[in-house]
Amino acid sequence: MNDRLAYILAVCLVSQIAMTAPQVYSAPSVVTLLQQEEPAYAKWGKLAVEKVKERYPDYKVVDYLHIGREEGEEDNQATEKFKLWLRDDGECEFGVFINITFDLKTEEVIEITYEKTDR
Repeated sequence: MNDRLAYILAVCLVSQIAMTAPQVYSAPSVVTLLQQEEPAYAKWGKLAVEKVKERYPDYKVVDYLHIGREEGEEDNQATEKFKLWLRDDGECEFGVFINITFDLKTEEVIEITYEKTDR
């Protein structure tokens, strides 16, 4: 009798599972995840890359580092600091420290400074 009871329970369990509608999970796209997780400094990083490419058109940006944000002496200013590494088609490569100072309220760029480095 125990074998028969186990068989009936197994059939009921399988039937119950088969009757339940499958749960479909729709994962967000990679683009959606990237848009949601974009850091606050991303806008300024894009500008830094753009400006360095304008200044050094024969070089490719091969590395990018966000150093950090520094609050300005005035309450409404901040500076985003980056280091970009550039390389040409040959052997020449160097780094550029780029600082973008902007108004926190309007996001208007106040000043961009560049400092070339070999490290």
